[in-house]
Amino acid sequence: MDKLLLKPAEVAEMLRIGRSLVYGMLATGELPSIRVGRCIRIPSISLEKWISERQNGKGDDKGGGGVNRPSV
Repeated sequence: MDKLLLKPAEVAEMLRIGRSLVYGMLATGELPSIRVGRCIRIPSISLEKWISERQNGKGDDKGGGGVNRPSV
């Protein structure tokens, strides 16, 4: 990642999910973000950490962020 701060639309494109899903995850606090004035930005290092935590099975999984999981 080259940019220090990412727009929600950029995060949606990078994660290959819908922009509205990103905004929903930001609203619930599932995705880390900061405000710069009236703008919401996602620090790239926080996004990398968020992804890493989910790959390793850590983090508080609130439904998988749109990931379908088989029921047991």
